[in-house]
Amino acid sequence: MPFARLATATTPTCHIGLGLAAIGRPGYITLGREEDLGEDRSVDTLRTRTHELLDAAYAQGVRYFDAARSYGRSEEFLAGWLKARPGIDDIVVGSKWGYAYTADWRTDAEAHEIKDHSLTTYERQRAESAELLGDRLDLYQIHSVTPESPALTDKELHAELAEAAARGLTVGFSTSGPAQADAIRAALAVTVGSAPLFRTVQATYNVLDTSAGPALAEAHEAGLTVIIKEGMANGRLADPHAPPAVRAIAEEAGVGSDAVALAFVLRRPWAGVVLSGAATTNQLASNLHAAVVDLDDGQVARLDTLAEEPTAYWEHRGTLPWH
Repeated sequence: MPFARLATATTPTCHIGLGLAAIGRPGYITLGREEDLGEDRSVDTLRTRTHELLDAAYAQGVRYFDAARSYGRSEEFLAGWLKARPGIDDIVVGSKWGYAYTADWRTDAEAHEIKDHSLTTYERQRAESAELLGDRLDLYQIHSVTPESPALTDKELHAELAEAAARGLTVGFSTSGPAQADAIRAALAVTVGSAPLFRTVQATYNVLDTSAGPALAEAHEAGLTVIIKEGMANGRLADPHAPPAVRAIAEEAGVGSDAVALAFVLRRPWAGVVLSGAATTNQLASNLHAAVVDLDDGQVARLDTLAEEPTAYWEHRGTLPWH
C-alpha cells in the first residue's frame, strides 16, 4: 500500500497531511477566508498559492496530499506541482470522486458542487483524474458516503473499484453527516469476492464532533488507514473563533488554538493521517505545531466536554456561508 511510505518517514509531521479543499477553488465554507485569500482569487493566483503551500508542506515533512474532483482545480494545481518536481517520489497522493464542481470559479454560485455516486460518474471522473494525475494518484476515495449512498450497494461499481485496486490503485471512501459511524460500519462490510473493498476511510473528527471515533477505531482494527478531515471544524476551532477552553489550553501550551485542535486528533491511536486545511503558509506552520504539542490528560478531559450532538454539529456546519 502507498501509505507504507509514511511508515518510513521520520519527521514529526509525516502524519499530518495537506488538504486542498480551501485553496483549490475561490469559495469554501472555512471561516476567515476573506482575510486568508483577499479579493484576488484568480486561477493563476490560487495556483501560485497552492504551489507555495505544497512546497512549504513538503519542506516541513508533510507527505500526504489530498484533493478531489469537486475542489475546483485542486487536481490540476497538484498535478502541475508534481510535474515540475519529478524527483519527489516519497509522497502519497489522494483524490476523491462523487461530487462535481459546478461553481464556475464563482463564490456566489447557487450550487458549488453536485453529488452523484453512480457508476457512470465514477467512470467519467476516474478518467478526468487519470488525465491530470496519471500514475501519481495513489488513493481514490468515494466522496462523502452516507448510510443511504448507492455506492454502498452497487455491485457493478464495486467490481469496477476492485478491478482498479487489482491494478494498484488504493480504494477508499470519505464520510460526512451526523451518521458517519453508520456509514463507516456499512462500508466495512462491503466485499468483492471474500475480500474487503476499502482500504482507507476519511472522516470528520474533531473536538466538537467525536461521534465517529468508535467506528474509526473499528476501521483501524480492520486494517484500514484512517484519514481525518476537518480537524478544526471549518475554522470554528481556530483563533479567533475557538471556544474559550481551546484558547486557554493553547495559551498554556504556547501554540495557536489550531495546533491544540489538531493535536487532540493526533492523540488518537487510530488516526493515521490528520489533514491540515491551511490556506496560507503561516497557517500551515501553525497547524504543524500540533505534531509536537503534548496534551496532558487533564487538558484532553477539558476538550472532551466541548463535544456537541452530531445532528447539532452538522446543522451548524450547514449554515456556514461559502466565502
